[in-house]
Amino acid sequence: MCDDELAEVTVPQIWAGVDIGKEHHHCVVVDERGERLLSCRVFNDEPALLESIADVLALSEDALWAVDINHGGAALLIGLLLSHKQPMVYITGLAVHQASTAYRGQGKTDEKDAYVIADQARMRQDLGLLRPGDEIAVDLRTLTARRLDLVNDRTRQTNRLRAQLLAFFPALERALNLGKKGPVMLLTGYQTPAAIRRSGARRVGTWLKNRKVKNATALAESVVEAARTQHTVLPGETLAAAMVARIAKDLRALDEEIAELDALIEARFNEHQHATVIRSLPGMGSLLGAEFIASTGGDLEAFGTADRLASFAGLSPVPRDSGRVSGNMRRPRRYHRGLLRAFYLSAMASLRTCSASQAYYGRKRNEGKGHKQALLALARRRANVLRAMLRGECYQPLPTVTTAT
Repeated sequence: MCDDELAEVTVPQIWAGVDIGKEHHHCVVVDERGERLLSCRVFNDEPALLESIADVLALSEDALWAVDINHGGAALLIGLLLSHKQPMVYITGLAVHQASTAYRGQGKTDEKDAYVIADQARMRQDLGLLRPGDEIAVDLRTLTARRLDLVNDRTRQTNRLRAQLLAFFPALERALNLGKKGPVMLLTGYQTPAAIRRSGARRVGTWLKNRKVKNATALAESVVEAARTQHTVLPGETLAAAMVARIAKDLRALDEEIAELDALIEARFNEHQHATVIRSLPGMGSLLGAEFIASTGGDLEAFGTADRLASFAGLSPVPRDSGRVSGNMRRPRRYHRGLLRAFYLSAMASLRTCSASQAYYGRKRNEGKGHKQALLALARRRANVLRAMLRGECYQPLPTVTTAT
């Protein structure tokens, strides 16, 4: 047994619970009987945190730390604890809130929360150690989180653009697919029915071609046809058109930033040791592979088995039985939504090219499952496959077997 494994099985003598805050944390240390040995408020700064760590270790070197947040404001504390090779566990804020109802008193303070965290870490044996992600996984987590924010911003801006167009030019709103770059580019130069009619399909098409818009002629003809259906000038049209142009320019800026992030994500993902293996799985491209690495930290040994990985992704249903009701399976309430998204979207993409995925999906549909249920079952199956692949083997499709006639 290696030194790291010995450290994991060492029984702690004290438990330090930290209620994480933005500016200050609160740390409470308890012994094996749950008695408080230390309670202090700690400023979220390196010197203060180092001093607090030293105070806790002065009580005992065999300490187990517990936190209720594993990112953001807790990052500096977690980094310092890792540099000191201190074992940590993570207890969700919801678990702390639910457990606090079993403790005396109805009040809520940082000190009480820290005590609950420490006491729960002392009593519970099902808490896995908090493991740091590798450098690439941390970078991918930052990049994919930023990309998700931009995609959400783009969705909000698109909805605003549709609402603004609908207020003065509903025919154009129906004619344009704002999920594509060409229609968004069009709206940066043309917004009103009169302006589009004056220019005509030929001039609008030339304007779009000069900006490298695909299918410029067809797009120009469709918007001119929409403009011919409306000759009434509605109140506020001039200002509304200016807002449409501004929102369209913001959308183009978002598209450019998303494209830049995609290139950064792909380049960083390709540097990971498992990139080639992950990308070999049908449907799992660089972006979804990066989300997988960002969600798991790049180290699947922390999950132990494929079942635990699937449970973390919300792909393993849990029973909700009561009384005579049995076999009532539901999705767990706690799971990593980013990891579920990566598995679900990759399973959907694999149906286009992978015969094994198509056969498994078809079998589940024949069993009476709906489309979503069959996709989730396929995603669960692919979690097993990917877990096995990460031992070092790329995906190899099964050879087609033909029977002699």
